[in-house]
Amino acid sequence: MTVRAGALGSLLKDRKIGLALSSGAARGLAHIGVLEMLEEEEIHIDMLAGTSMGALIGAVYAERQDIDRMKHLAIELGLKRFSFLADPVLPKYGLIRGRKIGNMLRSIIGDVEFGDLKIPFACSAVDINSNQEVVIKQGKVREGVRASCSIPILLTPSKLEGRYLVDGGLLDPVPVKILKDMGADPIIAVNVIPNGQNTFLGASQNNRRKNGPNILSIAIQTVNIISSQRLKSSLSGADVIIEPQVTHISWGDFHRAEECIVQGRLAAQVSIPEIKRLLAG
Repeated sequence: MTVRAGALGSLLKDRKIGLALSSGAARGLAHIGVLEMLEEEEIHIDMLAGTSMGALIGAVYAERQDIDRMKHLAIELGLKRFSFLADPVLPKYGLIRGRKIGNMLRSIIGDVEFGDLKIPFACSAVDINSNQEVVIKQGKVREGVRASCSIPILLTPSKLEGRYLVDGGLLDPVPVKILKDMGADPIIAVNVIPNGQNTFLGASQNNRRKNGPNILSIAIQTVNIISSQRLKSSLSGADVIIEPQVTHISWGDFHRAEECIVQGRLAAQVSIPEIKRLLAG
């Protein structure tokens, strides 16, 4: 776990605490543990931004702030091994149509709109045609999350307002700048993306066979590699960076939800003194 302190600023009463949640597939379940620890320490988040899995976790928290429900959903998802969300399609735009994922998001988030959330929230996606980041903070939350999670090749792009959108992790894996533009200060970033030489670290045993990784793993790891190269610029501007120790967990290990959540708690716990010093500055 790494914590880096940035410049300490003005009085707490004039500040809005922002929390940026990274992409990271199953590793992103650690975000739940971070949120739980912050709640226990009475560190109240005023703004949230997320990318890919971070967008899903952030959206669910921004809607209800119900950690117990989030933990239950994460464990339930792990028991189903995520394969139940696959609806294969002839690969014109992606291998998976995404309707089942859309239905899952509807069941979790409903038709709530960004403006109705308890905590201001935004998520990051990428316009596949213009190669520009798109910040989504209007309309139906589930549609924004679906766009932010649309892994190229694997999932068909989401079409929103005439644009075809894919996973925000390609350009902004930890959406710190989005929070800064929303007026957050200070900003706490949570990163679960491997930041070492081996971005395949934690690959499941099924992907280490003689024939090499399958197309699903290739799609995920391609995004991981690109995201890891973007980390430094994406994290710049964060006042505290929390990095749960989840590199040993594969992108698809949703059945290890409880372990991820525990690692998120542990990483946040180590960061609490630094966060409190920052807020008291």
